[in-house]
Amino acid sequence: MTEPGIPWGIRGDRALTVSAPFGIMGIVNLTPDSFYDGGRHGGAESCLAHALTLLGDGADVLDLGAESSRPGAEPISPQEELSRLLPTLTALQRKVPDAVISVDTWRADTAAAALEAGAAIINDISGCRGDAALPDVLAQYKPGYVLMHGAGFPADREVPSFADICGEVMRFFEQGLARLTAAGLPENRIVLDPGIGFGKRLEHNVRLLARVEDWACFGRPVLLGLSMKSLFGKLLGLPTAERGPATQVASALLWERGVFWHRVHDVRGVRQALALAAAMRRQA
Repeated sequence: MTEPGIPWGIRGDRALTVSAPFGIMGIVNLTPDSFYDGGRHGGAESCLAHALTLLGDGADVLDLGAESSRPGAEPISPQEELSRLLPTLTALQRKVPDAVISVDTWRADTAAAALEAGAAIINDISGCRGDAALPDVLAQYKPGYVLMHGAGFPADREVPSFADICGEVMRFFEQGLARLTAAGLPENRIVLDPGIGFGKRLEHNVRLLARVEDWACFGRPVLLGLSMKSLFGKLLGLPTAERGPATQVASALLWERGVFWHRVHDVRGVRQALALAAAMRRQA
């Protein structure tokens, strides 16, 4: 069963509250090469307009990413990351000061600059393994933090073999929570993401999705980023542009099994699917 009562603390000693029994993180790609909509929203004005549309569609959090994490993506410099990120972040702060903004980065300097500019959450695909200085930044600012399992780093990682992918992710969450809290980040700031598609084969991803209830033992909310991902292509033969309905169905099914937070491109469609699942549960 989904547990709506687990709070997520974010920067400023605030508890992130939402109006529904689920939470939606809307994806704002500031990159020219992301797998789904890279380059579609070129320039700060277009990115700002897209972010405002996602808020209007019901996003609870906006997740800004300035470096593509797709397999084979070219790495960029910290300076390039900030030059893509800060114009949209600062424009959002001026336009919608109450918006909750997450920044998708693994770099400590980028995280610090984003938090100074008004971000409240850091979404880190490296699980604090990409930059040894990031835990110190998290301890200083105490933002919300997405602890994501990724097998290998950076984006051109080689997919490893796992004897037990579920056990691997459980150990990663246990060790990551212990490491971050010891560094000074309160546990109530952390949500857990198994990193679907990050250094995992199809069978790994399916196995993890079949066992989402396992992570309830940590007492922290779970966030999943399934939106438009390749597993829908492999399972259903769908090209990227046609994976929206599959994303909506999977999100609703996983919400029923305890996944509270959903990171998606199509905020309106997924919100409708989750609202329908919630309405049906109330009638049960």
